[in-house]
Order: sequence, then C-alpha cells, then structure tokens
Amino acid sequence: MAHGLRLTGDTEADCLLTEDPLALLIGMVLDQQIPLERAFAAPRQLRDRLGRELDAGELAAMEPRELVDRFSEKPALHRFPKSMAGRVQALCTAVVERFDGDPAAVWSSVGDGEELLGRVESLPGFGEQKARIFVALLGKQLGVRPAGWRAAAEPYGEPDTFMSVADIDSPQALVKVRQYKQELKATARASAVTR
Repeated sequence: MAHGLRLTGDTEADCLLTEDPLALLIGMVLDQQIPLERAFAAPRQLRDRLGRELDAGELAAMEPRELVDRFSEKPALHRFPKSMAGRVQALCTAVVERFDGDPAAVWSSVGDGEELLGRVESLPGFGEQKARIFVALLGKQLGVRPAGWRAAAEPYGEPDTFMSVADIDSPQALVKVRQYKQELKATARASAVTR
C-alpha cells in the first residue's frame, strides 16, 4: 500500500479503511446521499457496534433485522439504514460466494484493469461510475495498479485531478473535490435551464 487513507478526519476510521479491505468496500457502498466522511467512518462504527472485526461471512449470515438494528442505532450509520444494511449484507454475500469470503481477492489476483473494473462493477452497490472511482482509489492511493488500471478508471484515474474520493489525501484535497462536484452540479442546472 502506498500510504494510509485520509478520508474521514478520524485516524482510527482511516486506519481501518487502509488495513481492512471489507471496511473499504463497505465505505464505498455507503458513499451516497450522505457526506463522504460519514460514509467512510461507518465501517469503524459498525465494527464497534458489533464488538468484533468485520467479517464478510458473519455479516452475510447475520439475521437481516439484527444488521438493520446495528445500522439504525443512534446515530444511524446512514440516512437510509434499512436499505443500506441490506446492500452491505448483499455485498458481503457476494464476497463470500465469489471470493471465498476474502474481500481483498476482488483486486489481489486480477490480470488487468478491465478485469478489476468488471469484478468491482459486479458487486452489489457498485454501478459503473462508482466502480471506476473505486478502481481509481485503489490505484491512486493503495498501489493496486494492474496493467490498464487508469484507462479502466477513466476519467477518475487521471493524475493530478480532484474529481472524486480517489483524489482525497488531505483536507485541502477534500475541499477541491467538493468544489469540483459543486461546479458539476451548477453546470448541470444551467444546462437544464437552457433546454
């Protein structure tokens, strides 16, 4: 790994994301409709609420209501705790069924960037854009760089950009990514008005 992730502003949560591939996958799944710091801090909170390390097999086998309860405890891990608990459980089930319960196997044995993108995109909770961002995050920040990874992550794999979570390595980078996203939204709004 190139260096530790710095996505949440919480050292313990960032360490977990860096060291635990399942935590990173869960954080990425939760990164929608809430601030990204909150989404990526949620795996640590979930681990703490469970009282043990995150394990794909255990989460996949957990009674769904119990997992929803853990997600719903105050403060809720997501603004949609029930649906996101279901997505996390589906993700863990896929990791168990396709990767023998080893979340790192999603990226550890790929032949090239296209295979990596395909594996990530096949996981529950990952559409095409989110999968590309995740491939960029793996490459830019964690040193997972199979041949063609930048092209597979396009446009998020480009160096020296501030387009997504893949580019956040400091509080200043977070500000730049937020500015970029606000500019995109403003452009989209302006475009909609002129139609």
